[in-house]
Amino acid sequence: MLAEDTALLDAYSDAVVRTVEVVSAAVVKIDIERGRQGQPAGDRAGGSGFVFTPDGLVLTNSHVVGDARRITVTLADGQTLRGDLVGDDPDTDLAVLRVGATSLPAATFGDSRAIKVGQIAIAIGNPFGFQCTVTTGVVSALGRSLRARSGRIIDDVIQTDAALNPGNSGGPLVTTRGEVIGVNTATILPAQGLCFAIASNTARFVVSRLIRDGRIRRSYIGVAGQNVPVPRQIVRAHRLAGATAVLVVSVEARSAGEHAGLREGDLIVAFDGRAVGGVDDLHRLLTDERIGAAAPLTIVRGVALVELSIVPAELRK
Repeated sequence: MLAEDTALLDAYSDAVVRTVEVVSAAVVKIDIERGRQGQPAGDRAGGSGFVFTPDGLVLTNSHVVGDARRITVTLADGQTLRGDLVGDDPDTDLAVLRVGATSLPAATFGDSRAIKVGQIAIAIGNPFGFQCTVTTGVVSALGRSLRARSGRIIDDVIQTDAALNPGNSGGPLVTTRGEVIGVNTATILPAQGLCFAIASNTARFVVSRLIRDGRIRRSYIGVAGQNVPVPRQIVRAHRLAGATAVLVVSVEARSAGEHAGLREGDLIVAFDGRAVGGVDDLHRLLTDERIGAAAPLTIVRGVALVELSIVPAELRK
């Protein structure tokens, strides 16, 4: 092997080692017990997470701690603590826990907008319960979309080929500078090298809301819909931005949709001036900022283009 090659390998190894030494102290193992309180022990499962504030706040995946009646967090030094759920958002697959400890090593969030395809990505977690396992790879792609278990789309997802296995969920994806750029969340089986992480900028936003409110507030208009093609002659006649829309299948009684005058069979083609090509587009637009704020809703009714005014309500789960 050439001296230059050896030097490059040594530099790569040194970068990974330094990162692991910095970040691994903040990575935790999470064990959960599912089932209702007062009943026999239910299913047990586990995953990963990481401390992001010295006073004991831990970030993990929603699917790791969902429906848990007991959460146990094992720190990198072996200390075992009870985890209390601060907030949970299945739509972005993120959850925040609190443990009763202070002065903990904490990982630092990086800017996921600043990363580039091809740069080194390091995943740290607990696959199959093997604590503090490290895998490396590169950022394979940016801006992916991934469907959460709740059915909603998670945008701006990072794709990596750093190997992830069951138990890695909730662990950090980090750069060689030791900054968290993603929260490891999913793999595609049986494919190899197709792994995904929720971008750190998404995580920071969700974390701030979960700490403040315990949940993410979203708006809704009270309709059930499905994606359908719009007849070509209607697209041309009204110069629509897209050839698909949301068909209103039903309208919930006393909902924002009913108050606005929506009817079964209407095609939603735009909301607040932005094109709606499907249910996922509508979900993306119905943010917490829309709650209680009137906005124009453009529909096709029959062959006519109609504009309604709608006031989205807060989605309650």
